Amino acid sequence: MDFKNKVVWITGASSGIGKELAIELKKQGAKLILSSRKREKLYQLKQDLKTDPINTHILPLDLTDKENLAQKSEEAWRIYGYIDVLINSGGISQRSLGLETHLKVEQQIFDTNYWGTVILSKNIIPKMIKNGGGNIVVISSLMGKFGTQYRTSYAASKHALHGYFDSLRCEVYNKGIDISIICPGFINTDITKNSLTANGEKYEKADEFQLHGIPAKECALRILSATGKKEEVIIAGKEKWGVIIKRFFPAYFSKMIRKRNVI
Repeated sequence: MDFKNKVVWITGASSGIGKELAIELKKQGAKLILSSRKREKLYQLKQDLKTDPINTHILPLDLTDKENLAQKSEEAWRIYGYIDVLINSGGISQRSLGLETHLKVEQQIFDTNYWGTVILSKNIIPKMIKNGGGNIVVISSLMGKFGTQYRTSYAASKHALHGYFDSLRCEVYNKGIDISIICPGFINTDITKNSLTANGEKYEKADEFQLHGIPAKECALRILSATGKKEEVIIAGKEKWGVIIKRFFPAYFSKMIRKRNVI
């Protein structure tokens, strides 16, 4: 896709993959709407981008604030009068055993990863259809393809994204809407440090696999190259083989994944 002069709304834009997407899209001449909970980091990013203020707008939002997300969608649409691409990059991970995780924490993970993405997309897609079409990008995870220890609610929220948006794609395929689901594996970001523990506190530790993962910039470039072209993309190292093993040798996969003791 040629992103020059395209209006792109990115959630989770203050860090990680979302931030790198903003940086690359700015280079390609896109008009940006940047959202996350961290207002200060968004404004710092806007300053770092050194772009025309008219072409980069900050719209802070909290994906768990479900009651106000429809209004945020209206605000985002009014900024330019249209949106070409919505990239749902906001999310949060988990580092806790399922039976020990407080229900409130599990709800927070689902609200952030699933409901926030669904609500924003449901409000934007009808407007895109009236405007002639658009693109929805959903950042899922390899955990949307299989589950493992310490990721119960995280994996569940990502599985839910696949079920919802695979189904939605069938419903809007002939209305000018393209939906791409992206499944990153280990990407070098702070997602592990920001993961929630059983009581809702941050994990605050680096993951060795994450530290040696694919650079966030490379992941962002691959996401943009897939937008509007591919329905589902896996961006991962050798961990991607888990998807194939799980599909064809599920019993073996279960034994293999149980031996993985790393949080």
